[in-house]
Amino acid sequence: MNPIIIIPARMASTRLPGKPLADIHGKPMIVHVMERAMEASLGHVVIACAEQEIKTAVEKAGGEAVLTDPDLPSGSDRILAALKIVDKSHAYDAIINVQGDLPTLDPKLIKTAFDLLQDMTVSIGTLGALITKESEKTNPNVVKAVAEIDFDKGQKHGRALYFTRTTAPSGEGPLLHHIGIYAYKRLALEKFVAASPSVLERREKLEQLRALALGHRIDIAVVDTIPLGVDTPEDLEVARNMLK
Repeated sequence: MNPIIIIPARMASTRLPGKPLADIHGKPMIVHVMERAMEASLGHVVIACAEQEIKTAVEKAGGEAVLTDPDLPSGSDRILAALKIVDKSHAYDAIINVQGDLPTLDPKLIKTAFDLLQDMTVSIGTLGALITKESEKTNPNVVKAVAEIDFDKGQKHGRALYFTRTTAPSGEGPLLHHIGIYAYKRLALEKFVAASPSVLERREKLEQLRALALGHRIDIAVVDTIPLGVDTPEDLEVARNMLK
């Protein structure tokens, strides 16, 4: 497959205004994320910007960025809009969506999500990690992935059956924290963005449920680390310390 990594970024963050341009050791955060994506060595990396300031910062650092409509409703809409700008010849058949607030991301995780697409029946690949903190099992901000994975047999990936903010599945056994990195086959992304939000997507406020409602197969790989998402000034300080 011929993949492209697209990183959506916009300035409108309520908890950390101007987040993409937050300084981390002399570089904007979005540049750190771009560098982690390049380190995955999967090919072309593009930043899908909502504002000119981000585009300017990325280009100053030697990266590629395209402007997209700031009113687009989601990161998925933004990456498809950027794809249409940079790939009018349809050269790329796999699109990897890396969130723009993951400056400490292990590049290997990007490749792990992409590798799931080697299965012809898989439309979307994503990641999960075992929940180890009891408080996270009931925290609605920690999205749980319900997947057909036999942990007793040492399986490391399987088909995702549902995503939820509640504690699931019930019974004895590990729970999976969903990590929002997605590798899409191009047709799956196009169908996903073209569709209206599904009933359960609106109820749970989880857009990956739209893909399941459309019949897309989502596979999830279990990894050992949960990347730090920078959402608050406190998170930013942690990221700065990690990247010293």
